[in-house]
Amino acid sequence: MALSGPRLEPRRGPATHLVVLCHGYGADGKDLIELAPHLQKALPGGAFVAPNAPQRCAGAGYQWFPISRIDPHEMHKGVAGAAGLLEAFLQAELARLALTSDRLALVGFSQGTMMALHVGLRGPIRPAAIVGFSGLLTGATPFEDKLPPVLLTHGEEDTVIPPEALFLSAGALGAGGVRVQWHLSRGLAHGIDEASLALAGGFLALAFGGRLASIGEACCVLR
Repeated sequence: MALSGPRLEPRRGPATHLVVLCHGYGADGKDLIELAPHLQKALPGGAFVAPNAPQRCAGAGYQWFPISRIDPHEMHKGVAGAAGLLEAFLQAELARLALTSDRLALVGFSQGTMMALHVGLRGPIRPAAIVGFSGLLTGATPFEDKLPPVLLTHGEEDTVIPPEALFLSAGALGAGGVRVQWHLSRGLAHGIDEASLALAGGFLALAFGGRLASIGEACCVLR
């Protein structure tokens, strides 16, 4: 089974970068591709694609894997089971655009963040950066080598995935040697606000420019 979903082509010329957007539980690619024009302000040469997850939800939309409760260890099984399809999609998209993995970034929301962190830190394809909105890290460290920098953002009022998940995930990533930055949005529930989008665009531009590799701190705060 091959994944597919909506795309946004570069503003000009052939693609210089690829950003893959992984949606959350019960949503679809159309939901996340709406972020692309905002991120493209910082990456005018970027191509964006938001694949639909492989499974239909009982109600509406798609899921990367079923969720019965917010348990990182239980969800890790689902993430690992869906990882191969996403990895194959990334390989196909990079080949289509004649790009290498250092020109790739993974961006996820909620369940999509779980997928982006797992595939980007544990899979065979090592992206230049990972951005995770309102999600969490599943499974335990250690990770593989050549780890990409990670930005995590979360809403202070999130009741779907509590904001404590941000701190637990950032701490685990930092302990595993990942250069991780994080941001907590005041008054935000389970969603993405303009401040988080602006941070994400700047973060991706810095990562693609190679300007995050020299950061010495394993865990730092974006205010």
